[in-house]
Amino acid sequence: MSHDTIYRTTGARTAKMLAIMLGICIAGGAIFFTFWDYWTSLPPGSQMHKAETAPTQGAVTGKEFDVEINFIESADFKQLAFNALPGEQGHNPDVTASVGDKIEFVVNNHGKSFHSFGVTEAAEGFEGIISGTEVASANNPLKPGSGGKSSFVPTKEGTYYYICTVPGHRALGMEGKIIVGPKGEAPKAAAPTGVKHDFDLNFIESADFKQLAFNALPGEQGHNPEIKVKSGDTVTIKTANNGKSFHAFAVVSDADDPNSIVFNSAIKSANSPLKPGEGGEVTFTAGAPGMYHYICTVPGHAALGMSGNFIVE
Repeated sequence: MSHDTIYRTTGARTAKMLAIMLGICIAGGAIFFTFWDYWTSLPPGSQMHKAETAPTQGAVTGKEFDVEINFIESADFKQLAFNALPGEQGHNPDVTASVGDKIEFVVNNHGKSFHSFGVTEAAEGFEGIISGTEVASANNPLKPGSGGKSSFVPTKEGTYYYICTVPGHRALGMEGKIIVGPKGEAPKAAAPTGVKHDFDLNFIESADFKQLAFNALPGEQGHNPEIKVKSGDTVTIKTANNGKSFHAFAVVSDADDPNSIVFNSAIKSANSPLKPGEGGEVTFTAGAPGMYHYICTVPGHAALGMSGNFIVE
């Protein structure tokens, strides 16, 4: 007479299995509720869907300006906006530009939810974001208190929109207009004025090397001073490397591109920089009116803080 084998487990093994399953549930619940604000900020739909083809950006005319954009929310989360709530001064400000102008958006999340930023031609929805204008994304958004920068160069006249690209947030109010007019004549440099300016811009670093700057660290008087001159003025820059790293100087048209040097304004270079304790000097004529930047041209140093505004009027 044959008997079927009956497999049994012990009480200890059963308890161990239940403990493992309980641990998995607890860990999953903790992760879910940690990101509760994010989950509740997303309405039902295909959040993972992307636009088929995003428009591209155009060539820069030389005109550049900054626009500060802050994500904010009403206390009940029923109103979302940029800079100010509906009815308040500064709410979702219109941005006016010409074809080829470079708009630098400085974006910060001042809310309590998760947000992301982009520019689109579409009058509704959250697709068709123009490549290069994104700050974070719906799948990897800005946390409260975080921020980023975005550049946009319009290729044609018309109305564009800057929006929160988290699905549903645009419909709740996070939308502003960018009104683009025809391409203006590129600014031209004036004849030499005979006016001379001298500026001292010295490289410094924090002790932990997390903050780099000119003249003074962030929060201190004299930090990265703004320079204003007129087209045709003669400018002399004197600099000293008061840090412990290697540095080089130049005025550039794009703070993110150390190769966009203008006016023959370089002092040394990334390949042949100023050593600690060394100094340098350069004299040049300010060219066409516009917003420029003086930076350390050693890659990465401008992003760490060695960047100031150089304005030619």
